Amino acid sequence: MGQDQQLSALEREIEETRENLANTIDQLLYRVHPKTIATREVNSIKAHYVDPLTGQPRTDNILKTVGIVVGVVGFFVVVRRVVR
Repeated sequence: MGQDQQLSALEREIEETRENLANTIDQLLYRVHPKTIATREVNSIKAHYVDPLTGQPRTDNILKTVGIVVGVVGFFVVVRRVVR
């Protein structure tokens, strides 16, 4: 009897471990799926430019980005004129 109980407990433990492993693998597959990654990144970028509490645009971050883009484009225009 004692040995049967030990075997049953061991089988239960193995089955629980298998289920936990299967759940972990499913979670990992979900996290590394390209669509999930893209959604997570889009949400991250949106959070940078839109205040999550109010839904209003964050003009300071938008202006910083516009300034950087204008600066880089201006730099390339100047370099291109100098090289010609």
